[in-house]
Amino acid sequence: MSAVVLDHITKTYDDGKVVAVDDVSLQVAEGELFGLIGPDGAGKTSLFRILTTLLLPDKGSATVRGYDCVKDFKAIRSRIGYMPGKFSLYQDLTVKENLDFFATLFGSSIEENYDLIRDIYEQIKPFNDRRAGKLSGGMKQKLALCCALIHKPEVLFLDEPTTGVDVVSRKEFWAMLKSLKQQGITIVVSTPYMDEAMRCERIALIQGGKIMSVDTPDNIIAQFPVTLYAIKADDIYRLLTALRNEPAIDSSYAFGEYIHITLRNGSDIDTLRQQMEEKGHAHVAAKAIRPGIEDSFIRLMNQA
Repeated sequence: MSAVVLDHITKTYDDGKVVAVDDVSLQVAEGELFGLIGPDGAGKTSLFRILTTLLLPDKGSATVRGYDCVKDFKAIRSRIGYMPGKFSLYQDLTVKENLDFFATLFGSSIEENYDLIRDIYEQIKPFNDRRAGKLSGGMKQKLALCCALIHKPEVLFLDEPTTGVDVVSRKEFWAMLKSLKQQGITIVVSTPYMDEAMRCERIALIQGGKIMSVDTPDNIIAQFPVTLYAIKADDIYRLLTALRNEPAIDSSYAFGEYIHITLRNGSDIDTLRQQMEEKGHAHVAAKAIRPGIEDSFIRLMNQA
């Protein structure tokens, strides 16, 4: 049995004028660490709210652990953990008071499922008497995760849990998720950070409410159909402007200190580099590179 099933889910707002989720179908296997990858406004949060029974779909059906998200919302709520993108715990309560409160909601206690949260809780335990609103971003993140886990959920939904968190805390958080997965919890996480996609077993790339691809990160990268090149010069902006007017260029976009480009059939990278130098671009360098998830996402988005 799949832990999560979405079957032709559609959700609109403003009397159908805004399509947040557009005919989405996908499945998440039990015990899987699954990523929903896309920028702000892609539809990730709407999908999470449907799966956590907070929002009704306009069309289609969704199930979690075999329970229907509309008809069986009470059964689902006792079996899932949900960490929304915005910190939503009681900021005037202390760390300990928040944990006790959420444990009580599910008829549990911190001690009952302590083995599950031990590694995370030990990092925030020294701040037990500090109000949640006074914690750092990373500590708020860990407290929210503890509260989502306090009743030992079967499926854990994390909506952009690392947004606005420093790089070190992001790495620590993903290490915690890996540990939780080993305990048999199904984890569905959304993120706008393409580098985090590589930490998931499978991912769904979503844009404009539509799923563009569902597969392992490596398989999605392997499906990149053409050679990708990185090119740079002393004046990167001037070079980008020039490349976008070149007939040989199929796609071009800035990527750090380089510009990532693909060429039309019959075009040659050495010829292109020479042409750019002849047009006055200094120190032009180009090389073939392996595409990443972000390159694959951009290509799929441009083809949509």
